[in-house]
Amino acid sequence: MIKKTFLPLLALTVYCFTLGLSIAMPAAGTQPNIVLLMGDDHGWEETGYNGHPHVKTPVMDEMAATGLRLDQFYAAHPSCSPTRASFLTGRHPNRMGTFAPGWSFRPEEITVAHILNKAGYQCGHFGKWHLGAVKADSPTSPGAMGFQEWVSHDNFFELNPSLSRNGAPPEVIQGESSEVVIQEAIKFIDRAQKAHQPFFTVVWFGSPHEPYSGMPEDLALYDDLPAKYTKKVRLTSNETGGPVTRPQGEVLRERYAEITAMDRSIGQMRKYLAAKGLRENTLLFYCGDNGTSADGALGVPHRGVKGQVYEGGTLVPGLIEWPTRIPELRVSSARASTSDLLPTLCALTSQPLPDRPLDGIDLTPLLDGKMKVRPSPLYFWDYPSARLKGMDLKPWIDPELQKGTTPLVKKSGGKATRDFTNYHHPALSEADYLGPRSIIDGDFKLVIHDQKKGEPKKELFDLKMDPAEKTNLIKQQPAIAEKLQIQLHEWQQGVLQSLTGADYKK
Repeated sequence: MIKKTFLPLLALTVYCFTLGLSIAMPAAGTQPNIVLLMGDDHGWEETGYNGHPHVKTPVMDEMAATGLRLDQFYAAHPSCSPTRASFLTGRHPNRMGTFAPGWSFRPEEITVAHILNKAGYQCGHFGKWHLGAVKADSPTSPGAMGFQEWVSHDNFFELNPSLSRNGAPPEVIQGESSEVVIQEAIKFIDRAQKAHQPFFTVVWFGSPHEPYSGMPEDLALYDDLPAKYTKKVRLTSNETGGPVTRPQGEVLRERYAEITAMDRSIGQMRKYLAAKGLRENTLLFYCGDNGTSADGALGVPHRGVKGQVYEGGTLVPGLIEWPTRIPELRVSSARASTSDLLPTLCALTSQPLPDRPLDGIDLTPLLDGKMKVRPSPLYFWDYPSARLKGMDLKPWIDPELQKGTTPLVKKSGGKATRDFTNYHHPALSEADYLGPRSIIDGDFKLVIHDQKKGEPKKELFDLKMDPAEKTNLIKQQPAIAEKLQIQLHEWQQGVLQSLTGADYKK
């Protein structure tokens, strides 16, 4: 007879075997607490410490002055859902069919929450999810993907957000949205502390994604901007939920107010951790999910915006505080990515990597100041998912389970909620290799855009000498360009093999 005390361990063993993971429980009290924060559409330049002419981010500026500042940190994709998939799995989103916003990932994926859950962590998600529906019966909800608790939204949200608590029908929580999700995260950490467990807390803000809104005291900081930026930009109306055209200065006033409020909420988390004696051994991380959106972009210092594989579409703020491991200011120019989070956290918590292809690398040498240059390339690829429209494809997940429940201001097809999709991919063809794509190896970056007619447009940049990507070196350095193109194509072959579902058969 199996004793009752052994049953939880037996269940955990079966669960881990199913996921392809082995058990390696840590010694009590040795594991760091982990808080991972991410802004929505927050580009590299939109911080005080990176020299922005207007936006005020005093908390991030302090983090940048005391912790580890990652000056070359990238979102793995130039848009949100795909980057979030990379953040949790350590894999490029195209491997799991998360091609664009609104494409879910797949239930067979192994997330960092799955891994840390079995390592003894309490795992909680708060805020934007956008990887599938957050309702209880969704196979890609935060709960299904390893989080014991979640207060989350299918997509983004504004003031007084409507959120689902542990998969229940949505409830409106009054307040500034960044502060709302931080307070929910703090309550979760309190519960984990009472249970004497380390915590893994993911907070994905709804800011500063449009449509914009702000608290009066935050808006007042930017009252001078409407007179300075008068060109018209297109975004969502808070009144109708449909598109509207407005002067950019008015838009920037609201956008920057959201960034400042988000920054303040991060400060609330830092103060809480310090007050509770948790700050020293808590890894606190912040990044953006892609570059600045077109309505908010000022065009400097990088080329491109959200949705593009130029630096302006993928380079984001990257900050780490962990006084026990990083006791003083360090600035790193080594390139790193959201795909690196899973392998790094596996190393920090002595957990094995999932038995499947990963695109991220272990950044623990970077944390200790021993990694000066990234040892492997970074790849970016915006798969042309529009080519699948009209094909008779088998859904990967029952469409009923992909229907969202949490409303937002921006309407899509007249709906205030969002549904998700993911498909069994058709037989692979040469068309599957298309879409804007790039590779960064060392300081060289190759960018490829397909043309309607003729050969693709190819651009080669030396990012050290030309971070704004102004000078195309393709004619001066053809051998380097050819080498990078071969590397990129070979990587795409591996990604497409994953896309077929082959990784799940191991």
